[in-house]
Amino acid sequence: MNTISFQPFIIGVAGGSGSGKSTVSQKVLAAFGADMVSVVMQDDYYRDQTHLSPEVRSQQNYDHPQAFEWPLLVQHVQALRNGEAIEMPEYDFTLHNRSNRTIPVKPAPVIVIEGLFALYDADLRDMMSLKIFVDTASDIRFIRRMQRDITERGRSVESVVSQYLETVRPMHKQFIEPTKRNADIIIPHGANGPAVDMITTKVASVIGQLKRS
Repeated sequence: MNTISFQPFIIGVAGGSGSGKSTVSQKVLAAFGADMVSVVMQDDYYRDQTHLSPEVRSQQNYDHPQAFEWPLLVQHVQALRNGEAIEMPEYDFTLHNRSNRTIPVKPAPVIVIEGLFALYDADLRDMMSLKIFVDTASDIRFIRRMQRDITERGRSVESVVSQYLETVRPMHKQFIEPTKRNADIIIPHGANGPAVDMITTKVASVIGQLKRS
């Protein structure tokens, strides 16, 4: 274990599917580099489903909080907070299951936790220094999700629409939208420039303080 002399600045970035969470996270990462910022993707903590057939996997509700392995995610964030590197699972959306590979993530002064439910779990929230909700109109989110699922995940238009109506939309209203009340900052209209600039300015201040300490 590599002990650290400072408490990492942990940022939670939540929001609906297609809201622009990844854009916010990647802009923070690009602004300061991998030595200063590590990103933990909640999507990679979907439960292992090796015991289920491909047909059954495809029918699971992936927009419900119970789809994720919360204890492992919390354990990994605590490890990073304590200066320990982790092996983050890698999820394969084409297989609806974890791959055989893991993604090494090292501790850093700034840790970003990005995901639909980044602000859902109280244990995670308690470790966060800044909680962000990216708020984007539902029609924009749906279009972005459809484009992504067709081009990156090999989905059909029919399957994307069916999933959106059956689980994505109702789960967003029931579980994701309410987590806005847990946010310190709500970013309207997706990853808009002024809001991202405000966040990177705050992160720059935190990094500056760490370097001087």
